Amino acid sequence: MKCANEQSLRYQVEKWLAPGSMPVHVRQFSRTRSDRRRYVCVEALHGAVSRALFFFRHDDGHWCVYPPAPKQSNMRSERLAA
Repeated sequence: MKCANEQSLRYQVEKWLAPGSMPVHVRQFSRTRSDRRRYVCVEALHGAVSRALFFFRHDDGHWCVYPPAPKQSNMRSERLAA
């Protein structure tokens, strides 16, 4: 089981973008159009080079660089046809 610190956005940003004292800032934050899930785009600047990553909030509260799986409908197609 992951500790709560490993689920935080700060931890994920430091893990992926800022292994040292590289300055980072939020470029964009919003919600996805399809299912209204939160996301944040964070950019790290290192001289003339910049790197940016999107982080997505999952249902259990942790942040990842990959989006959560889409929610599945509970109704089966057989019931919709009836």
